[in-house]
Amino acid sequence: MEFISLHKNTYGFSGAVNIGYSVKAGKGLLIDTGLDDSAANKVLRMLDEKGLPLDYCIITHAHTDHYGGADRIREKKEVTILAPRLEKAIMENPVLEPIYLFNGAFPPASLRNKFLEAKAITVDEEIEEGPLKIGPFDLEILSLPGHSYGQIGVIVEEVLFATDAYFGTEALKKHIVPFITDADTALATLHYILERSCQGAIPGHGIYEEDFRKTVQENIALHHRHMEALEKQIEGKQRCSFEEIVKEYLNMVGVSSRQLGQFLLYRTSITAYLISLERRGRITMTVRQNELVVTLHS
Repeated sequence: MEFISLHKNTYGFSGAVNIGYSVKAGKGLLIDTGLDDSAANKVLRMLDEKGLPLDYCIITHAHTDHYGGADRIREKKEVTILAPRLEKAIMENPVLEPIYLFNGAFPPASLRNKFLEAKAITVDEEIEEGPLKIGPFDLEILSLPGHSYGQIGVIVEEVLFATDAYFGTEALKKHIVPFITDADTALATLHYILERSCQGAIPGHGIYEEDFRKTVQENIALHHRHMEALEKQIEGKQRCSFEEIVKEYLNMVGVSSRQLGQFLLYRTSITAYLISLERRGRITMTVRQNELVVTLHS
């Protein structure tokens, strides 16, 4: 993890998951906390070494790699934790994430790990889209759903912490099929980011860029390619089961899921793409003989 300067008094803890930090008038603001106690400990140690304060923490969304360290942060510091309403519900009841990934059933033990279920954290204040003043900080909160249901981004001192609204180029190559819950909303969010005026932007996974729009466009193009490829895969098949589509598509793009959690994350993204195709009248999803079947419209 590296502490990097982004713009004015705003910084980033750069690593596998980026964490934001800003300091003003003797107060410190953290944006996300990393995956676990280890990540939080690194952040706290680096702040202490530099003599920097920590008073507030905004959590952008309820995925464990972004809030898993919050429990340790609160244990060590008196911080006010803020988060969007829907994401707050999951942070305070972390079992909800493996539950929704497992189609609403209580999840098996293999899904109850630090990557999908962090320690519960009490959120002090709910935040929503619009201008927000926290102590000496004047922020703009952006609604950036699509990757997560109620995800937000934060603009502080002209830097956009875009969290997982988009992924850096290397992260896109690594994940192949990025995690989304709603393809149409994810695309709308990406186009919204393109219109934002700021000094630069940093995603949750990737590098800080002043000219970030090319990277955002790469994300948009990738989502469209996945939907077009899925539509082509279904084309010509009289009857195609949903599970068959998932299996064939992941094999086609070179994804090998070795763990249940990893498979369900990919499965959720493919479901989101198919729902987008259904909304546009390209496919129909029906149940035939106790099987979910996808049919392409001619």
